[in-house]
Formats: sequence, C-alpha cells, structure tokens
Amino acid sequence: MSSSPAQDRARARVGRICDAVGDAQALRTRLLEELRRVVPFDAHAWLLTDPETSVGSAPVAQVPCLPELPRLIRLKYLTDVNRWTTIGEVALLREATGGDLSRSLLWRELLADYDVSDVASLVFVDRYGCWGFLDLWRMGADARFSRAEARFLAAIVDPVTAALRRCQADTFVERPARAAHPLGPVVLLLSPDLAVLGQTPETEGYLRTLIPPEHGRAPIPASAYNVGAQLLAVEAGVDQNPPTARVHLADGLWVTLRAARLGGAEAADKRDIAVSIEETSAAERVTLFGRAFGLSARERELLGHLTTGTDTRELARRMFLSEHTVQDHLKSIFTKTSTRNRRTLLTRALGT
Repeated sequence: MSSSPAQDRARARVGRICDAVGDAQALRTRLLEELRRVVPFDAHAWLLTDPETSVGSAPVAQVPCLPELPRLIRLKYLTDVNRWTTIGEVALLREATGGDLSRSLLWRELLADYDVSDVASLVFVDRYGCWGFLDLWRMGADARFSRAEARFLAAIVDPVTAALRRCQADTFVERPARAAHPLGPVVLLLSPDLAVLGQTPETEGYLRTLIPPEHGRAPIPASAYNVGAQLLAVEAGVDQNPPTARVHLADGLWVTLRAARLGGAEAADKRDIAVSIEETSAAERVTLFGRAFGLSARERELLGHLTTGTDTRELARRMFLSEHTVQDHLKSIFTKTSTRNRRTLLTRALGT
C-alpha cells in the first residue's frame, strides 16, 4: 500500500532535519515534533545507545510516570517483548502480543496503570552498531498504531540512524577540554530496585552534565539506571550484552558507565549495585570513533595500529598487506573522517 501525500511530505521534512541538525538532543527534539504531526502519540522515550552494547543513555523523554523512572527503566530492560535488541526496525505492542498486552512485563506491571494502550518501538541500528531506540506511547481506550503508521515509521529509520551516528561522530571533532585532575572514577550506589542510595562527592557534577536538570532540581541519573538495568537483564538471561555504556559528556569528552554488584553475604540479587563513571579509555574511544565514522573492519584495525605510532612499512607487515594497500586504506580513513593527516586523525580519535 502506498503512503499518503502527508506522509511523503513528512518523510521529506525528516530527511531535511537529518541533514541539517548536528546535535543529538536537538535532532531528536526536532524529529519528535515532526513525527507527532503524522503519527500522534501521548508520551515518548528516545535514548541514545552504546553502539556495541546497545545500552541506553541520554534520554529525551516525556512520560507520565517520571516519579517511577527507575521502575520504568528496570522493567523496560527485563521485558523481552519488543525489546530493542531483538526487533527489526519497528514493532507494535498490540501486534506483538496478539492483543493480549499482559504478555508484556512492562505493560503488565506499569504501563497498564497509566492507560497505555499501544507502544510503537523503533531501533536505529546499522552495520556499525546500535545508535538509539525510541518508544512512542498511545494512551486511552483502544488507541492503537496502524499498519500505515508503522510503515511510515519504518521508512524514516535509515535516515535517522545515519543522522544519529553522524551526531556521535561530530562529538570527536572538538578537542576535549581537560580538567586539572584526571576525571573519575566516581560511583553511584543503587539498590537492587535501582533506587539511589548514595554517591561520591563528584558524581553529581557528571550527572548534571549528562542530563541537565531543571533549575533548582537534583539531576536524574538516567544513564546510571540504564546500565544498572542492563545488569539485571544479564542476570535474568534476557540479554547478554555487558552492563556498560560509553556516553558523550561534553566538549568531545566521553565517559564510560559500568554496573556491578557489590560483595556481601546476601544472595546476588539482593546486593546493591555500584555504577562507576570515568573517562573513556583511549582504546575504547578509538573503537567508538571508528564505528561512528563508518570505518570498515579493516580500516578500524589499521586505526588501532596507528595509535601505537607504527609506520607504513610496519603497518603493512602486521596486516599482511602491501604498503600501497595500506596507503589506500589511510586515504579512505582520511576521507571518511574529514582529516588530512595522521596527527589530526589521532588527535580526534584519542582526544589528546
């Protein structure tokens, strides 16, 4: 079935927004405004993700259950119905459950209380990784998304995915501002239900930068909730990706969040969860850089060797390639990353 003229115009506007906006938060805000014109929704949650682990962070969200945010995130990660790590481009909750919404743990234990009647879930993934996921909620008696709306949403996934990846790539262009002292690690302590129990003194500064709160309010540790929830998902056998996420903090600086259980005499699922936040290591940063700029596996391998200061002859020997082929790969990397020489390339990749 063909799309409507209104949907065709909306797709064109989405494409222009994707081409014009270079900041991930501004991009998502603009796109949500556009989507609402064609596919109305009552609430939404749009997260960026670590391209390797698919763990979420930096949400742009408007949900009625904000006071229950830790519970919402925990259930989102523990629910296997329409989980973003398992769906295709778009999935509808009513379709996935055959109309029996109670098959979804998230709906059964939370969304039902808020009169949510359908959820459209989108995942933004390409061959370089997963860059984000979006849930659109409809509320009210028997409100549901149509197949035509699902087709429209599926049609915009590719350009939005490319735009999200480009936004992440753009964060590497500016040289990170260096603090007087090494950053992190700082720690946030969560209960088994993801309630905040305590934190190190510097933690709040990180959280305020990750998701700036409204004036006078404490920061919401949504990114920490996400890695904590992923730990619960791993323990429950729902997903096996590690409970870690690399997140752009500000001015080209990336941080890594990791979740782990504390030791103790209690059963594992009763122990508190420690979430550490520290500056992303050079090796992890280079991996992210390669994925964000769409480097091939061979080009990412070459980039990794470049960080050791290896010359062309040694690169060729290590990679079992001719020096001419190494130079061809280097030219391709320079083109994709808009750099002209190894020094600029490595400065951006390493953040030095």
